[in-house]
Amino acid sequence: MHQPTLSLWLRALLAALWLLLSSNAVNAQAPAPAAPPPAVQKPKVALVLSGGGARGLTHVGVLKVLEEMKVPVDMIVGTSMGAIIGGLYAAGMSADDLERELLKVDWGDVFERRVPRQLLSQRRKEEDFELSPVLEIGFRDGEFRLPTGAVSTRSLELLLRRYTLSTRLLATFDGLPTPFRAVATDMETGKAVVLDHGDLAAAMRASMSVPGVFAPLDLEGQILGDGGLVNNLPVDVARRMGADVIIAVNIGTPLAGRETLGSLLGITTQMVNILTEQNVQASIATLTPADLLIQPSLGKLTSADFEKAPELVKIGLDHARSVAEALRRFSADPAGYAQWQASRGMNAQAYAERMGQIKAVRFEGVPESRVEPLALALDTAPGQRVNVPQIEADLQKLSATGDYDRVDYRLERVRDNTDETLVIGLRENDWGPNYLRLGLDLRTDFDGRGDFNLLIGHNRHWFNDSGAEWRNRLQIGASLAAFSELYQPLGRANDSFVAGYVDASLKRLEVYGADGQALGTGTRQGLKLGADYGWPIGLLGRYGDLRLGVQLGLHKATPELVSREVDDSEVIATQKWRDVGVRAALISDQLDYANFPSSGYRFQSELAAGRRRLVSGGDDVSFNRLEMNGSTVHSWGAHTLNVGARFARATRVPVGAIDEFSLGGFQQLSGYRVGQVAGNYLLFGRLTYYQRLPWNVGVARALFAGGSLEGGNAWASRRDISIHGLRWGTSLFIGADTGMGPLYLSVVSAPKGYTGLYLFLGRP
Repeated sequence: MHQPTLSLWLRALLAALWLLLSSNAVNAQAPAPAAPPPAVQKPKVALVLSGGGARGLTHVGVLKVLEEMKVPVDMIVGTSMGAIIGGLYAAGMSADDLERELLKVDWGDVFERRVPRQLLSQRRKEEDFELSPVLEIGFRDGEFRLPTGAVSTRSLELLLRRYTLSTRLLATFDGLPTPFRAVATDMETGKAVVLDHGDLAAAMRASMSVPGVFAPLDLEGQILGDGGLVNNLPVDVARRMGADVIIAVNIGTPLAGRETLGSLLGITTQMVNILTEQNVQASIATLTPADLLIQPSLGKLTSADFEKAPELVKIGLDHARSVAEALRRFSADPAGYAQWQASRGMNAQAYAERMGQIKAVRFEGVPESRVEPLALALDTAPGQRVNVPQIEADLQKLSATGDYDRVDYRLERVRDNTDETLVIGLRENDWGPNYLRLGLDLRTDFDGRGDFNLLIGHNRHWFNDSGAEWRNRLQIGASLAAFSELYQPLGRANDSFVAGYVDASLKRLEVYGADGQALGTGTRQGLKLGADYGWPIGLLGRYGDLRLGVQLGLHKATPELVSREVDDSEVIATQKWRDVGVRAALISDQLDYANFPSSGYRFQSELAAGRRRLVSGGDDVSFNRLEMNGSTVHSWGAHTLNVGARFARATRVPVGAIDEFSLGGFQQLSGYRVGQVAGNYLLFGRLTYYQRLPWNVGVARALFAGGSLEGGNAWASRRDISIHGLRWGTSLFIGADTGMGPLYLSVVSAPKGYTGLYLFLGRP
C-alpha cells in the first residue's frame, strides 16, 4: 500500500520540478515578436470619363495632372470621347503622348466625309465641276435613303487603329496596360452595351457613334451607337469592375437656353442633351464622399469645337490643378508610382516596330468578283514587312472610290508566329449604289440680267460586276442640257476603259457686234454622240485620264430678235449642220479644293478634227477645234495666288451660226456681259488673289476676300489676233465655299465694259 503511494508522490514531484525548470528557461529567452498586423490593401481607383465630343479633349489635361500628382489608376471606363481618350491611355499612351498626338491632328480633315480631293479618281473630281449639291441622297431597294452619318469617321478609325496596334493579341481589355471598358448603346434595344473584349479601336469608335453625325457601327452582330444616350458617366460599370473609389470627370454638354430652340436642329440637339444629362445626374447621385467628381467649366465651348483643342486641354489642366488637394489622397509614393508606370508596358509604337511580314491580304465585306482589282490597286502585298503608313495610304485609295462608308483594317497572327494577315474590312454604302444630287446655280448683275439653273445628277456605281458606272446629268433653267455616259473599266487592274455618251443642249445667247453692242438674241442646239477608249493616269485615275474617241455632232443655230442696225447681209436664216470626227482629250486635276483652292493645279485640253456638212446642202469641209485651259494655285499662309489661262481655236462655224467661243461674266472677263466677247480664236488669262478670313460661319468651309485681274479677247479670224487688242476686266469680291457651291458678291469693272455689282452662286 505504501509503495504505490510513494511512487505516485515522486512522479508528481518530478513533474512539478520539470515544469518549473521549463518555465524558467522560457522566461530567460527574449520575448517572441508580436504577429504583424494585416497589410492595409491600397483601394482600387477607377477613372471614369464622360462623353462630350470635342469637349472630351479636356480629359487630356486632367490626365496630365493625375500624372503630376502621381495618381495610379487601376482601371478606366469611358463613354464616347471619354472612351477614346481613356482607351488610348489604357493602351499605354502617356498624357504627354496624347497631348502631342491629338493636338497635331487636323480635326477638320478627320471628320471630312470625302478623302483628300487629290486622291479621288478623275471621275469623282469632275463631279465637283458639274454641280455643287444642295441635297445628296441615295436610292436602294426601291426607296430613297439619306447618308447614315453627316460626317465620315474613316480617318478617325485609322487614327485609333494606329495607336492601338499593340493591343491586337489580347483576349480581353483586362490585359491592357490599364484595364478598360467602353460603353455604347444597342440601337435596336436601347440598352447599354459594355465593351470589354475584341477590337479596341472598333470599341472606342462604336462608343462615339453620335446619332445623325457618325454612322452606327455593326460590331459582333449589334448595331452600336453613342454610349452617352444611356450612360454618359458610367460610374456603375467601374463599381462592377471592382473599383473602391472613383475619380469621375464630367465634361458633358449642358442644356441649351431658350434662344436655341427655334430650329429643328436646336430642338434635336436639346433632346439628345436632355437624355444625356438625365443619366449623368443619376450617375453623380451614386458617388460617395470617398469619390471625387471633377467638372471643368467649359463655358460656351461646344462638342464641335475640335479646332480649339489646345484651349480645351489647358482648361482641363488648370481645373485639375485647382483641385490638387482633393486629388492628393489618391497619390502614391514615388517608388510605388514608378512601379505602376513600369507595369503599363510598352506603347503601340514600340510594338509596331517588331511586326513581321505580311503573309496574306484578305478582304471582307465585298463580293469575290471585286477582290482582285481591289488587291491590284494596293501597294501593300504579301511578302512585305508591315508598313502602317503604307497600309493607311492604301485604305485612302479605296475610300476615294466613294463606294464604301467604312474602310478599316486589322492585323491577325498566331501568337507564336511573326507572319501577319492583313484583313481589310469594307462596308458598302447602304444608301447606294444609286446616288442622286440636286444643285443649282444663279447669277445676276443687279441690272436686270441674270440666270438660274436647276441641276440634277445621277450616278449608278457597280452597274455590273466588273465595275461599270452609269452617269447622268440634267439641267433645267436658262439653259437646258442632258448628258448620259456609260463607263466600263477594262483589264484585271482597271488600267483602261471604254465609254459611250450622249450630250444634248439648248442655250439662249445674246449676240454682240465687234464693238460690244447687242445685235440680237439667238439659240443654239446641239446633240453629240460619242465613244471613247481611255487610260486612267495614275492608280485608279487619281492624276487624270486620257481619251481617244469618235464623235458625231448635230447642231442648229437660230438667230432671233435681230437688231435693225444689222446689215441685211448679216441676217441669215436658221442653219443646221453636222460633223463627224475624232477627238483626243486630256484632263489632270490635283487641286485640293474645287472652290477657292489653296494648292495644286488643273489642266484640260481637247483636240477634235473631222468633216462638216450643212444639212441644207453643200460640200463637206474639214474642221478642227482645239481648246486648252488650266490653272495653278500657290498659297502662303492665308494668302493664295491663283493663275489661270485659256486658249481656243476652231475652224469657222457655218455662216449664221452662233460663235464657238466666248468670254464675259464674273472672272471670265469681269465687267463684260456673258457672251459679249465671242469668236473662233480666243486668248484669256487671269490672276486672282484671295485671303482666307479668320471667321467661322458654320455654313461654309471658309470665307475669303480678294480680287482678280483678267485680260483676253476673241477674234473671228486668225489675222485679226493682236496683243494690242486685248480687253481687260477686274473684280473685287467677298466669297464663301458653301455646300451649295462657291458664293461671290463682287464689284466688277472693265474699261470698255461696265462697272457694277455681281452676285454668283454655283459654278462660275
